[in-house]
Amino acid sequence: MNNFGKEATLPLNLNIKDKHLLQSNDAFKSPLSPKQPFFIGVAGGTASGKTTVCNMINTQLRDHRVVLITQDSFYYSLSDNMVPKVNEYNFDHPDAFDTKLLLSTMEKLKCGRSVTVPDYDFNTHKRIEPGRQVHPADIIILEGILVLHDSGVRNILNMKIFVDEDSDVRLARRMQRLVIERGRNIENVLDQYSRFVKPSFEDFVLPTKKYADIIIPSGGDNDVAIDLILQNIQHRIMMMTKNCACTQIKGMHTLIRDVKATKHDFVFYSDRLIRLVVEHGLGHLPFSEKQVITPTGSVYSGVIFCSRLCGVSVIRSGESMENALRECCNGIKIGKILIHGHGTNGRQLIYEKLPSDIASRHVLLLDPVLATGSSAVKAISLLLNKGVPESNIIFLNLVAVSHFDLLLPYLAPQGINAVCERFPMIKLVTSEIDESLNENAHVIPGLGEFGDRYFATDD
Repeated sequence: MNNFGKEATLPLNLNIKDKHLLQSNDAFKSPLSPKQPFFIGVAGGTASGKTTVCNMINTQLRDHRVVLITQDSFYYSLSDNMVPKVNEYNFDHPDAFDTKLLLSTMEKLKCGRSVTVPDYDFNTHKRIEPGRQVHPADIIILEGILVLHDSGVRNILNMKIFVDEDSDVRLARRMQRLVIERGRNIENVLDQYSRFVKPSFEDFVLPTKKYADIIIPSGGDNDVAIDLILQNIQHRIMMMTKNCACTQIKGMHTLIRDVKATKHDFVFYSDRLIRLVVEHGLGHLPFSEKQVITPTGSVYSGVIFCSRLCGVSVIRSGESMENALRECCNGIKIGKILIHGHGTNGRQLIYEKLPSDIASRHVLLLDPVLATGSSAVKAISLLLNKGVPESNIIFLNLVAVSHFDLLLPYLAPQGINAVCERFPMIKLVTSEIDESLNENAHVIPGLGEFGDRYFATDD
């Protein structure tokens, strides 16, 4: 047991070069809350290849903001009386680390706050002020021999990795690092290894292997393991982004669905949602690859989307989506369709004005609410009669009903079911799916008469 003072650092020298099977308990946890970083803990014995694994992860994830924090930064500072006897202290014991400060630091980063990570000097065995400023990132890697030892730290980690390596290999690497590279006395290194490093590994480090989601045999030389880890991280990051976007959409729907929403708020947040739907719909257009020269003289390999497109809004609420489409597609042609009618005659086409060459274009059909689907079916049928291929139609709306009565299957399907059953080749993009229709064919929970609320004609 060591009696260390209360200070520590983070020497961050990433140098990747090294690089084979993987064992996994369960690396897939529940989804993260929005905006929280993805925490990876990399543990294992000294000289097992932890830093190499971290370097490889860091290098391959360069599209994300990655921060590496080493547990060594949280060593307690030695008092002046302890420094002369440094060879008598066990730096591989859990009590050598300021785990309380480490846990506090990780919790702050989890909450999106910047932190100061201690700067530990291995020559003086003291922390150097002012420390290193670390800002929130997409991925935070915590590396150290005992990062899986404390339950509080483990609970923060989204992925726990244990780097496993043969003890003889670890000793050989340690000898090279301390004797050849740092000029340490070989007898002292072997004495420290036999007295502290090896016993502590067996007593404290190796038992934490059972907490790992992923165990990497052969350390940093395991290419297959690293590739699988990277695939899993990329998948988790994608899910984080998706969850964050879904929460944003849910929040905006909460605002526009509120019966107490002001006209300004309803229009403002509806416009935001419409823009998101339009952008996503444009992503379904065909594209071709194209290379351009950047201002630096470099070649950028990108894509160019189909330019032969037009919008068609279903009057009147569909007109609320036109501005977003114009903002995304400069000079785009927009046609109009008016469909109206109630009772036994059903929906009837009242008016249409479409581009004369619409048959050769991809069409973005605009209608914010898909309820029974009768207007949509009418509009899509008109486009097909004008020669537009079914696969060239992208139907955009904010709310769509997905309803099929299992108790009364002889009734016609409605909403999404009605449209997709009739036109299986069209693409439908919506920001949220509602449960059902009431006896008056109103969407439930719905958002009221969209056109009246948007154009302020509901009074």
